[in-house]
Amino acid sequence: MAERKTIRVTQTGSPIGRKPGQRETLIGLGLNRMHRTSVLEDTPAVRGMIRKVAHLVRVDETPGTGG
Repeated sequence: MAERKTIRVTQTGSPIGRKPGQRETLIGLGLNRMHRTSVLEDTPAVRGMIRKVAHLVRVDETPGTGG
């Protein structure tokens, strides 16, 4: 079975004053406070969410745990 890739997403910007959809996207990524980090599976859906709030997050690639 292929190794699953994960990405670590850290919130670096505040959703205050942003569109409601961007705040909801951060919550969907598991982020709702500054400097909070979430480890997510690297899928096209997650990448799309990250693209929507790219100016509010930092993304680090991490090796997966699959096998």
